Amino acid sequence: MTSHKVLVQPSGREFSVPSKQTVLAAALHVGITLPHGCRNGACGSCKGKVLSGHVQHGPHTEAALSAEEEAAGLALFCCAHPQTDLVIEARIAAAVDGVVPRKMPARIEHIEWAAKDVAILSLKLPASEHLLYRAGQYVDFILPHGVRRSYSIASMPGEGGPIEFHIRHMVGGTFTDALFDLAAPTVKERGILRLEGPLGTFFLREADSKPIVLLASGTGFAPIKAIAETIFAKGLHRDDPATGRRARPVVLYWGARTRADLYLDALPRRWEDEQPNFRYVPVLSDPDSDIPASDAQSAASREPVWTGRTGLVHQAVMVDLPDLSGFQVYACGVPIMVQSAHRDFVAHCGMREEDFFSDAFVSKADLPAAGA
Repeated sequence: MTSHKVLVQPSGREFSVPSKQTVLAAALHVGITLPHGCRNGACGSCKGKVLSGHVQHGPHTEAALSAEEEAAGLALFCCAHPQTDLVIEARIAAAVDGVVPRKMPARIEHIEWAAKDVAILSLKLPASEHLLYRAGQYVDFILPHGVRRSYSIASMPGEGGPIEFHIRHMVGGTFTDALFDLAAPTVKERGILRLEGPLGTFFLREADSKPIVLLASGTGFAPIKAIAETIFAKGLHRDDPATGRRARPVVLYWGARTRADLYLDALPRRWEDEQPNFRYVPVLSDPDSDIPASDAQSAASREPVWTGRTGLVHQAVMVDLPDLSGFQVYACGVPIMVQSAHRDFVAHCGMREEDFFSDAFVSKADLPAAGA
């Protein structure tokens, strides 16, 4: 089997890529954690520069890597197959470097129906297993016939209890249809799932000192919840006189279409009451659409039930924080929100590229078509 060597700059790390494997897959296999998210050519998290050598790309979306970017020497390492030895430029995620994703079984201990289209799954690992991960990372559920679905971990690391996931029903989805078929579910409590993880380089950078913006849309709240609870547990949002560490103020913006879509709204409201230096800003894009019509009074003529912020959630951040040059942003949700936030924060708010961390929730519909 032929292989090509890859040298990663500026770290100087080196690894080999066997024939037919991608740069990212080969790196992860030996515990070198290059930036990545969906691993399907759709989110763009693994984008880096090829300094020398040539790659051939598999299917990917134009939004993740445009023809102009490819011509300029950029590559998506999740779908890039080396044609020669390579020298690439990419940051290695040092906090998880050396952690090789592992496969393990888990039992579904409990299912909570948080909304009509959102389920919270609590999974228990065998006593002999332990999942070492950072707040914000995700795992793959390995389904029959090798089908995989990726879900972020919503519980903070090190708790020792069940591992929590927030699952939105995607109509036609292989896994979620089986979960939300209440008449005859094939995914149910006491059932066994196979996991592989941890995956992704979206996680809290604890050693930094910058104020934090947490940005979520929909069930993108799941890893944001894990990050927020880790901040609170470690006291990063408080002054520490013993070490001289200054508090890192935290603000959470959670965007959804309707109030019902803020399926755990009471939780961040409680955080706001209990935690110093924490602020919560929910933002609805269509707040009146869940007001039921009435024969006596139309929805248009009654007082709206929502008095909070409206519009696009990343634009609410820009209104409140027009200068993001001194902040870290952790963004998770649908690709259009994540991509718009990254573009606009950098272009209009002075956001430094290296301080924007993201994970786009890519559904099957977002994936590139074969041969694209």
